[in-house]
Amino acid sequence: MSAREIFPGAEMFSGMVMVSPRKTARVSSWDRTGANHDCINPGPGETMVMAELKGPAVIRHIYFTTIDRDMLQYRKLVLRMFWDGEKTPSVEVPLGDLFGAGFCKPQPFQSLMVTLNPGARDNGSYGFNSYFPMPFAKSARLEIENQSDLAFGGFWYHIEYEALDEVPAAAGRFHAQWRRENPTKAIPHEATNRINLTGDENYVILEAEGQGNYVGHFLNVDNIQGGWYGEGDDMIFIDGEGFPPTYHGTGSEEIFGGGAGPNYPYFGPYTGFHFVSNLDYSGKQSMYRFHVQDPVAFQKSIRVTVEHGHANNYGNDYSSTAFWYQIEPHAPFPKLPPMKERLPRFPDEFWSAYEIWMKAVRYTSLPNWRDSLSEEERWALRRHKNRLFLAFMEERWDDMRDMAASTLGVLQSRLGSA
Repeated sequence: MSAREIFPGAEMFSGMVMVSPRKTARVSSWDRTGANHDCINPGPGETMVMAELKGPAVIRHIYFTTIDRDMLQYRKLVLRMFWDGEKTPSVEVPLGDLFGAGFCKPQPFQSLMVTLNPGARDNGSYGFNSYFPMPFAKSARLEIENQSDLAFGGFWYHIEYEALDEVPAAAGRFHAQWRRENPTKAIPHEATNRINLTGDENYVILEAEGQGNYVGHFLNVDNIQGGWYGEGDDMIFIDGEGFPPTYHGTGSEEIFGGGAGPNYPYFGPYTGFHFVSNLDYSGKQSMYRFHVQDPVAFQKSIRVTVEHGHANNYGNDYSSTAFWYQIEPHAPFPKLPPMKERLPRFPDEFWSAYEIWMKAVRYTSLPNWRDSLSEEERWALRRHKNRLFLAFMEERWDDMRDMAASTLGVLQSRLGSA
């Protein structure tokens, strides 16, 4: 089988049309007892292996969905992938960020490589899909770690793959890495004369060593400084080169395929500003660029950066997930920040409501807690939870606090002190 058949580009539909003695399969979280508990529930601090596959093969599609009572779950769960028996992961990313949910506030969008689909509007559940091909010659291991101090409500998954006769020697392994700088260091224009001729102070999306292809990223900006933050140029330095880099951009909106200063969301096959909080550019923004038709090749190393404001004059909360393929081995990843340092910025009103809500959630970890409630009370608590998640997405902090307090009051009256 040729590399063109394994990784169809222009011939992306050939796999549906051409009939051959191929073998395809799926690993999923289905309930092996035949009942309907089709999810896994990693305990506090627990790592669970979702799949251990034998090669040669290529993963074609990955799907996840979750149901949990913690709206910050998407940065408390960490996904890792290992290829061909390697000791350190090629993928290590908080779950939500791998799929563009950069602030624990998923916004549905559809692209060629990643799709984020809604569940019910008010239950906090979403469908995460990745279509990046992920080849491996000998083995693959995919695992999820719950870094919270409570058992996870429910994690469903499908991993679909195809067995191969061989993986071409030139096929790079899939990599993904998360970074954050909170906040970036703002450099006043009077200190730089509005000039950046080094790129040294840029936000770093990726530094990798070896031979490979850079294929895109998600970028999240929490614009705490206010105003238009997007005059920052991207600069991609190839194989240890100095300034100017081989790739030098002209502003953030150009990276992501938009017109000047986009302040409402859009998404497409390769580019998007899929999450925009406000017309005045304040608050949280998420965007993506996938280099499917135009991968950035490197032979020795790559350094992918972007200015935070023109000449780095903005001090904002930046985070990102970079995607690339390379021939192994890969350079060590930066240490993933502890869970609390990964959580998004929110105002004090949120954290006050969240603290009350999590006190209520702890009651649901008690054995047989449902038995202490009437059916009417159980349904009322479910409605409160759904309305609370909707208030979170809409940033109605007072409503979130009121529903959290009401839920906590019911549980305390029935169960006493947790």
